[in-house]
Amino acid sequence: MLGGMKARSAAEAKALTDLPSIGKAMAGDFRLLGIEHPRQLVGRDPYRLYDELCRATGARHDPCVIDAFISAVRFMEGAPPRPWWHYTEERKRRLSAG
Repeated sequence: MLGGMKARSAAEAKALTDLPSIGKAMAGDFRLLGIEHPRQLVGRDPYRLYDELCRATGARHDPCVIDAFISAVRFMEGAPPRPWWHYTEERKRRLSAG
């Protein structure tokens, strides 16, 4: 997107950094996982992506990374653009449920 604007729909997302909550660092995390284009997020499990990232880097990342991954995946699957923190409570509920 031009001028740092974020995509308003999945069809507008041409680069990973066009996605809500995804900046250069998070785009780099996706690339580390073999994801080069936003459309590659469709059908992916954000929790599994997080686990793969932790394994690939040999470090446990902040759980908020999961929230950003959820935001990006859901957006590419048709949800409206939402900031990562919109998904924090959902992530906390899921992880506490086991």
